[in-house]
Amino acid sequence: MEKHGVYIGPRLRRLRRDLGLTQANMAADLEISPSYIALMERNQRPVTAELLLRLAKTYKIDLSAFSDDSGRDTIVRLQSIVRDPILSDIDFGSLEISDVANSFPGFAEALLRLHLAYKEAQFALADLNQRTSSDDTESVTDPAAAVRNFLSARRNCFPTLDAAAEKLAIRIAEAGGLVSFLMQRHNLRVRRMPPDVMTGSLRRLDWHRKDVLLSETLDAGSQNFQLAQQIAYLEFDQDIQSTLAEGTLTSDNALRLGHRALSAYCAAALLMPYAVFARAVDARGYDIEALARQFGTSFEQTAHRMTTLQKPGQERVPFFFIRVDPAGNVSKRLNSGTFPFARHGGGCPLWTVHQVFQTPRRVVTQWLELPDGQRFFSIARTVSSGGGGYGRLQVERAVALVCEAHHAERLVYARNHASHEAPTPIGIGCRLCHRGECPARSEPPIGRQILADNFRRTDTPFGFSDA
Repeated sequence: MEKHGVYIGPRLRRLRRDLGLTQANMAADLEISPSYIALMERNQRPVTAELLLRLAKTYKIDLSAFSDDSGRDTIVRLQSIVRDPILSDIDFGSLEISDVANSFPGFAEALLRLHLAYKEAQFALADLNQRTSSDDTESVTDPAAAVRNFLSARRNCFPTLDAAAEKLAIRIAEAGGLVSFLMQRHNLRVRRMPPDVMTGSLRRLDWHRKDVLLSETLDAGSQNFQLAQQIAYLEFDQDIQSTLAEGTLTSDNALRLGHRALSAYCAAALLMPYAVFARAVDARGYDIEALARQFGTSFEQTAHRMTTLQKPGQERVPFFFIRVDPAGNVSKRLNSGTFPFARHGGGCPLWTVHQVFQTPRRVVTQWLELPDGQRFFSIARTVSSGGGGYGRLQVERAVALVCEAHHAERLVYARNHASHEAPTPIGIGCRLCHRGECPARSEPPIGRQILADNFRRTDTPFGFSDA
């Protein structure tokens, strides 16, 4: 019988721990020895069909819980981290990675957790290096920066939340949509109310009256997103808490911001389920406006969702996302690629994300080149929030998606832009950019000696000595 069994050690151990059982407890329940439980958890013995049925009957679980290919998922995740530059001089064979994932699942999980901790520490160090004063205590405890580090270390992708959202999205569709689901599942009625009744809220849950109240100022896409986010708070709180517990967020503010970010992630995953959205992205060549119409979402929500398509084994184009206002203030950064602006920067005036305010709602594309020769492709457009009625303040911002140049051929936006077109030379920021000939420079770079202009005034804001 054993030869027909399956090796599911890590999943069996996870089930036992989730149930709060010791190996001796589980052995007694299944009428086998504790040593046999230990052997199965270490993948030194298979779990037979008879034992699988006994597990399902004893603990009232669905056998499908054991059918996912977690071993393959671990292999793909390990393959991803061994490509980290810090490990580039070590030759990892595919068989070695497979052996570690299948024979030493505990070690593999420990390695994956350590790599996540390392990435978060790297991002925190990058933030430290950007501070201009040693007593900048606000930066040290900046909860927004901590959440950015948390998201960046995971490439803004959370497969567990995506999987849960995909299942719930099917149930929502069967119920007849978001409004019907809230009524059938939670006995909550959706009502749209005027701004004076909402008193500064876009969405409010009134448990006493069993209402979800939405502001009438929201457009259709924003209403859908707010309802999806409310469902995320109701349905995914435990999943979100477990995901946050894997990180290093410590302050209450960071945890609250992290919870909000992950609830928004779940909302997007409900409206744009991973597998369905990924197929649509391929079919439409990453056409953001077409995808937004298909899924009933906004341009920004759709662009944001594109940055999350990095599920191991099902990756799509890795994007960097940024949102800025007309004054150049950055209000959002998300990264699933390698664009250096992901940590700091985004203020180069030569980048069209700062110029699209002159052509509202029009998509503007651009080839970019950084000082080190790296080339990227940028898609930028304005988006707006607020408004929704006469006299109500509307805020205009610009968003941009950026990918490495070699991915651009997969985008509909690059089909009329040959890759050999001259790129626009940009920099992360004037203090970090050493392009001496840049006419748009606002301040000199670190480490360059400025020339006096007693005898010559250059045609750029600053002249630099060769010394």
